[in-house]
Amino acid sequence: MRTPIHTSKKLEKLVKKLIKTDFNGKCGLLGKWNATVFYVDRKKCWLMSNAKTQYLVILTDIKTADLNNIEEIFKNAFYGQLIYDGIITDFENINAIIGELDFLRTDNDRKTNGFQNHRLQDLDWWKYEFGSLENMPIKDLTNRMNMTPIQLGKELKISDFTDSIKEMKKLLKE
Repeated sequence: MRTPIHTSKKLEKLVKKLIKTDFNGKCGLLGKWNATVFYVDRKKCWLMSNAKTQYLVILTDIKTADLNNIEEIFKNAFYGQLIYDGIITDFENINAIIGELDFLRTDNDRKTNGFQNHRLQDLDWWKYEFGSLENMPIKDLTNRMNMTPIQLGKELKISDFTDSIKEMKKLLKE
């Protein structure tokens, strides 16, 4: 299995050596992810969101030297966020579901980009509240964003509204 991660243009400039030009592998259970970069105290952080569920994972203080281990960093952060959000599963299961990561150029997914921009505004608000990256409870803030009601359906029915945690639980039980 392979998991495609489409990077924003900002992030693409920072991780040029990871970007692949083509993706021919079979997409895993989780589908594609989108990633963008934001800064807290001049430290690079990545906001990664799953396109199917809009589930968020934040990678903090990513340096150029960390790019060699980015797959391990992502899997550990994703697993840690799942546990924090009450989605209990084995790390080996997550490792098998994700497989290898393929970083690709942006796919211009406007819905996911808009969703990420909205979440970045939430993070900007919390940056001022907590001050520095060390004072920010990242897993708690990500949990708050994952619990925000979202609409995944096409119509404006109440039944189309859910949250990312519920959707990720459903997806992982398949």
